[in-house]
Amino acid sequence: MDLRALRCFVAVAEEGHFGRAAARLYIAQPPLSRRIRKLEADLGCRLFDRIPTGARLTPAGEVLLAEARDLLERAERARERVRGAEAGRVLVLGTVAGAGLEVGPAALAALRRDHPGVRVRLREAPITDPTAGLREGRVDLALTRLPFDTEGLRIRPLGEEPVVAAVPADDPFATRPRLHVTELADRPHFRLPPGTDAQWRAYWLATAEDAPGPVVASVEECLHTVLWEGTVGLFPAGAAQRHARPGIAFVPVDGHPPSRVVTAWRAAVADPLVGALADALGHAAGHARTRPHQ
Repeated sequence: MDLRALRCFVAVAEEGHFGRAAARLYIAQPPLSRRIRKLEADLGCRLFDRIPTGARLTPAGEVLLAEARDLLERAERARERVRGAEAGRVLVLGTVAGAGLEVGPAALAALRRDHPGVRVRLREAPITDPTAGLREGRVDLALTRLPFDTEGLRIRPLGEEPVVAAVPADDPFATRPRLHVTELADRPHFRLPPGTDAQWRAYWLATAEDAPGPVVASVEECLHTVLWEGTVGLFPAGAAQRHARPGIAFVPVDGHPPSRVVTAWRAAVADPLVGALADALGHAAGHARTRPHQ
């Protein structure tokens, strides 16, 4: 027995007629009749006598009606209690370097439709931690970018974003329509501190590990070194809008792989709400990719 079959049975019992029960359930009569026959086969007894005016419960049907009403009521109570457990639940979403934030509003709206009691709090992680706090348990889910060490994490791709070089506005590079990444090799770069994930450091530095330059831990520090110390460095393309300011130019870069935006969460954690948020972000990102550009 399943709950759908029991609902069908109760509807027929209360209406005393298969046609009226089908209309009440918004289904056609043949599928309703098939469900009742399957339920009778499962129980090994007849539940209704077919009579000229419709359907009448058998003694076995009378017994099942009381049990079915009780089961359906308990199922509804269980559903309400589970939904109530979500009320006030706060999911912490970690972000790094503006990854995927443009799909956040659509994802949040979708999550609220299915889980109205859940709230999402955003935590911006320093650029020294590509997991956005996952490994330390500070966040439930991360919006981040590859590459980095993903051992013990589940990863879901959301999309790709090209990179740009941030250079001082009075630098000769600033007037160029595009740059090749190798042209930046001999320029002072801002650097990430020792101990930062090796894959992450190599991707964003895109030059020798011992290249000169100030050590930074945040996007603002990166921008300050460009403005005040004349360094150059790589950013996701969206930084040209998010961090536009006088004194800094953002130039598209060729010859470097695009930044891969992903969601990440701990593989050992089986939390349906974390999965729901990951799904919402994935669907929103997919919709954004297929939406025609204006």
